[in-house]
Amino acid sequence: MSTRKLTGRGPFRASQLPPGSDYELVDGHPVYCAPTRRAGAGAILDGGSVIRSDPKVRRAGVDPGFAPDDLNVRAPDIAIIPEDGPPGWIRGVPGFAVAYAGVGQDEEKLQEKIDELLARGSRVLWVMRLVGPRRVEVYRAGEPFTVATSGQELHAPEFLANPVPVDALWDAEAADRATLRNLLERFGYQDIEAVREEGRQEGRQEGRQEGRQE
Repeated sequence: MSTRKLTGRGPFRASQLPPGSDYELVDGHPVYCAPTRRAGAGAILDGGSVIRSDPKVRRAGVDPGFAPDDLNVRAPDIAIIPEDGPPGWIRGVPGFAVAYAGVGQDEEKLQEKIDELLARGSRVLWVMRLVGPRRVEVYRAGEPFTVATSGQELHAPEFLANPVPVDALWDAEAADRATLRNLLERFGYQDIEAVREEGRQEGRQEGRQEGRQE
């Protein structure tokens, strides 16, 4: 795949880019985004579940299109999105987003995208590396990027209430555990044992009531 850097202003506008397009838009130039391979497709769905279920997150999306202006449309793999807004592309850039980098990733284009989003106002970007040892590169505006590896946790307290295990961004079982934890907290439970204890208490209360009635 060519990594030729686009120069000048291209002829296309965000309003001309149809929903579901396989292209992003960079300064009016269409940039092809290849379909996701099997490993990446499953990982994105797992990671999206973890991000969306976090108690602090109201809405999140997979492949949402952000348009900071009419010449650019960028679609991270996962991003926290506004709860509402006008129809069409989401205006601006995501504050928090996750990208997945698998086999065949164009590294130059990926870095350009990271730099562009951070320069336009994104605050936290995670890049999940699916080739080689599983790891996440953490990018923050004005800071050198850091790397978290399998077994470690990721933190973005300005956007997420809970830390995210690196493994939960690609491993289905780890993602299920993190998602369950988040959903329990959303409904006021510390963990699954708290749900069981509530059930036991309700059972004892019902037993006492039945005993009094008898």
